[in-house]
Amino acid sequence: MQAPQIVRLLLAELPDEEYAVKGDIAIHRSARVEAGAVLKGPLILGADCFVAAGAYLRGGNWIDARCTIGPGTELKSSFVFAGTALAHFNFVGDSVIGAGVNMEAGSIVCNHRNERAAKEIFVRSGEGGALQPTGCEKFGALVGDGARIGANAVIAPGALLRPGHVVGRASLLDQELPGHE
Repeated sequence: MQAPQIVRLLLAELPDEEYAVKGDIAIHRSARVEAGAVLKGPLILGADCFVAAGAYLRGGNWIDARCTIGPGTELKSSFVFAGTALAHFNFVGDSVIGAGVNMEAGSIVCNHRNERAAKEIFVRSGEGGALQPTGCEKFGALVGDGARIGANAVIAPGALLRPGHVVGRASLLDQELPGHE
């Protein structure tokens, strides 16, 4: 099942008194969304979240409580857990981002490999493990709780970041390493 379908199922179970629901977009009554943010459903925005002007949320997002989506950030088909901050000018696609994660300005979680003919994304099964097919042509990352991603870092498709993992500024994290199988 894909993220938009999962979010639609979750929408049906939300308590009406806590969320303002319009079509397939549900915003918790304590969340703040600045003018100029673009919200496309299906979308669930949790309690005490903040979405800045210029943010672009599209295509099936579930955002837990106390998250910050900064200006110029694009979030696509992802699940973001409590207390996570996507600073500004970030892109996160087709990913699961744990609780308390911080992405500094300009960091990217890629979800597509356009540099090769075969588009399927592979995930390495553990550190040094074999590559496993996902069956997806679009898949970002699984980011553990408390991870820190530095400014202008790029996370390649299929990455798995353990809880507390730190990715340095202006670095590339590509765990697939084509040609090493």
